Amino acid sequence: MDEKLATELLNKLRDGEISELRIKKEDFLAFRPALVKREDFKHFRGIAQRGGDIIYQYLKEPRS
Repeated sequence: MDEKLATELLNKLRDGEISELRIKKEDFLAFRPALVKREDFKHFRGIAQRGGDIIYQYLKEPRS
């Protein structure tokens, strides 16, 4: 996964085209820089899964 793909997936999640986004453990280090650069970073919630995958959801209200 590259940063461009990660940004596209995050935009789809933000825009409601997808309800959640699953990132595999091996893709996380490539995905994370695209996530933390975003102005709406606090609107994304990551839920860790057994095995190291993460499911991201977009929240209307930013998390604290």
